[in-house]
Amino acid sequence: MGRSVMTPTHMSTPALLVDEERFTRNVERLNRHLERLGVALRPHLKTVKNIELARRMIAGHPGGAAVSTLAEADYFFAAGIDDLLYAVGIAPGKLTEAAKRLAEGMELILVLDHPEAARAVAAAAAENGTDFQVLLEIDADGHRAGFRSDDPELIEAAMILHDGGATPAGVMVHAGGSYGCRDRDCLVRMAGQERDAAVTAVEALRAAGFEAPVVSVGSTPTAMFAEDLTGVTEVRAGVYAFMDLVMAGLGVCDIDDIALSVLTEVIGHRGKHGQVIVDAGWMALSRDRGTADQALDHGYGLVCDESGRALLPDVIVQATNQEHGILARRDGEPLNLDEFPIGRRFRILPNHACATGGQFEHFWMVDSQGWPVERLARCRGW
Repeated sequence: MGRSVMTPTHMSTPALLVDEERFTRNVERLNRHLERLGVALRPHLKTVKNIELARRMIAGHPGGAAVSTLAEADYFFAAGIDDLLYAVGIAPGKLTEAAKRLAEGMELILVLDHPEAARAVAAAAAENGTDFQVLLEIDADGHRAGFRSDDPELIEAAMILHDGGATPAGVMVHAGGSYGCRDRDCLVRMAGQERDAAVTAVEALRAAGFEAPVVSVGSTPTAMFAEDLTGVTEVRAGVYAFMDLVMAGLGVCDIDDIALSVLTEVIGHRGKHGQVIVDAGWMALSRDRGTADQALDHGYGLVCDESGRALLPDVIVQATNQEHGILARRDGEPLNLDEFPIGRRFRILPNHACATGGQFEHFWMVDSQGWPVERLARCRGW
């Protein structure tokens, strides 16, 4: 369904909404920041999962993107994006499929962080006659995966790849520890730590004789707060286009910057408790509780009116069942149920845009008043 005259009644609840004005503003904000720093953006498309919006994120950049599944890679390649970083450590069982995609013309870049994974890639390269381009993942903060910058296994893995006919093309870092920051200074430090880890690692590879031209860093918090990206060739970020309550809690954005929401409808009351039941449960919102350890916990989401303005006093999704969400005041006082009649619609801002977005097969692009502008399909699966 393209752009046409539609009303909110066209949107059956629960529905995933994207505020077009906020989305555009968020994209432009990071573009301006990285332009000042002189570094290219490789947008991560795991949150957007839609080609029309992805093109808006890629516009003005070299054209490459990052994905988190081969299904995403296939979808975006079919739509004309061929430079794709598969930004998850490669499972050996997927290497034959990866080789097929390279043979079809996809410029698929792989990631790994262990010599055994390098051996699997080298063996697959020899078996398929394929020159896999590989980024070696570096651990900047002990948060998840990656070689330490000074780990001898980093050079070992690069040598295994090279000797097996694959190419150690450089390094990538994701400073997931930035999600634990609570102030601007911490975010700035994490961005610097991410850059330093990447540059130190790639310098070690180059000293060992590898060209390693790619230095890829990124998370939305570090991308937004980086002050010096000397030595970095590209930044990856994805949530930045939508933002969410976790990003707001980190100080990366304001509540009014959050472009993604779930439209829901009141289906019942818990009169004795002063609570309201809506038709968006954990199947629509996800079970992500990313704000639980932040200064302000939003439960399973922050409730807004149908145009996207947060209610006062604060109303949150206090609990969820599969298809039921329980709305309550943050302060524990009972809701005025007259303000939540059966059939009234609200919007819920998500804790984690990726997790909530992953529940839906399409977006509704809406204007600043919540009126639908366009229905956009999303890819799903692995």
